[in-house]
Amino acid sequence: MKIRGNVHKFGNDVDTDVIIPARYLNTSSEQELAAHCMEDADPAFVKKVKAGDLIVAEDNFGCGSSREHAPIAIKACGVSLVIANTFARIFYRNAINIGLPILECPEAVKEISAGDVISCDLSKGLIVNETTGKQFQAQPFPPFIQKIIDAGGLMKSLAGKKDI
Repeated sequence: MKIRGNVHKFGNDVDTDVIIPARYLNTSSEQELAAHCMEDADPAFVKKVKAGDLIVAEDNFGCGSSREHAPIAIKACGVSLVIANTFARIFYRNAINIGLPILECPEAVKEISAGDVISCDLSKGLIVNETTGKQFQAQPFPPFIQKIIDAGGLMKSLAGKKDI
């Protein structure tokens, strides 16, 4: 899977309450969650983000509660990939479960700025900053996880399988 988009950059410890504030957790509507994604960190985020864009963040992205709403809000607002130094483990797994591609690559995070255009080949873990020409290597997912992401999430990857 290949991805290309503009970068929206965030710092350390972006928790799930910042990704989708708790006051909006009374809905499971992906569109409603998307409408409030990152609004406490950047109130204009949902107006700026376009389908295919990326979030780049520093350490411990997605810390806080274990709610799936956070990666759902990110994916539903059009973000195609999150690159961070590190992810909170429960966010990492929830992202895979809902089919949101994520990569850990501290070298890329350090060199990527807001507004840069990034392309990524997920199957190779290759990240290219098209703005600067720099390339970075992240650890690609193993094939079985890549299949989950390609299918759009764990449940979609299992649809139609008889021996679950």
